[in-house]
Amino acid sequence: MRLERSMLAVPATSPHFFAKAAASEADIIFLDLEDSVTPERKNDARTSVIEALNTVDWRDKNMSVRINEIDSEWGYRDIVHIVEQCPRLDALLVPKVAAGEDIRFVARLLDALETHLNRDRSILIDALIETPAGVTNVDEIAAASPRLSSLSFGVGDYSVAMQAPQTSFGSPDPRYGILGAEDGNGKRGFHWNDQWHYALARIANACHANGVMPVDGPFTDFRDAEGYRACAHRARALGYAGKWAIHPSQIVAANEVFSPRVEELDLARRINAAMAKAMKQGDGAVQLDGRMVDLAHVKQASALLLRQETIAKRASQA
Repeated sequence: MRLERSMLAVPATSPHFFAKAAASEADIIFLDLEDSVTPERKNDARTSVIEALNTVDWRDKNMSVRINEIDSEWGYRDIVHIVEQCPRLDALLVPKVAAGEDIRFVARLLDALETHLNRDRSILIDALIETPAGVTNVDEIAAASPRLSSLSFGVGDYSVAMQAPQTSFGSPDPRYGILGAEDGNGKRGFHWNDQWHYALARIANACHANGVMPVDGPFTDFRDAEGYRACAHRARALGYAGKWAIHPSQIVAANEVFSPRVEELDLARRINAAMAKAMKQGDGAVQLDGRMVDLAHVKQASALLLRQETIAKRASQA
């Protein structure tokens, strides 16, 4: 199981951050060639990424590179140059994926490169859903290739494409709500809604229907630690496996939120024990703590325990 609790973004033009990122507790680090790099620096940034992947001690980190859009003048060269020169590469993060063909194009190119290089370890694909077309076609995208490991919700570019008047990407918009009915004192309460729930739920459903992990995107106001943690909890409640960290200070919260809690693990073990006993007696359900549990609870409990085993194994190897 690949851990995706925290996905740390590091600009490719900021090599002074590389060592700090490698020493962090992030599960995944992606070196960014896209939004954080101006056009005139794209080629130099690619060279910097290649050097960093080959020289920095990234420890046990899962290393990814966010390439430029595949139909840009840099995207193709990003893939070819980095894959050919960087055996340490684990995944490519493909931005602005709008259709399944975008994933299939990258997958075919990786097939050819890996055959040419006689590479014995496949490169995964992480993809960004950050356009209305991407959300519309997310089911096709999630099923596009066995290489696809995760889909991230890119709320920044999605906000721009939806013409949403928001600049603090990832934060809730206080204007998105409705007034309720008057209470006994003639006052009307304001009820907030989550303007990105539809996109988040669509992505999560498509991912889990195809064995792909959903990852929540950036929360740009890194000073608002409480707000970041709340959005992470929202994403986990929807079935997300992790969240981006655009600042190292967000890593701890992401790892905590997307790791099983002690009480969850205790309940999972008790569910498995109770159901094992019930099944020996020919029963498919049993009462536990005043609630009925059945085989669906066993599946959930087993998945939670497996995730904890993966986290513990990674911690022991760090």
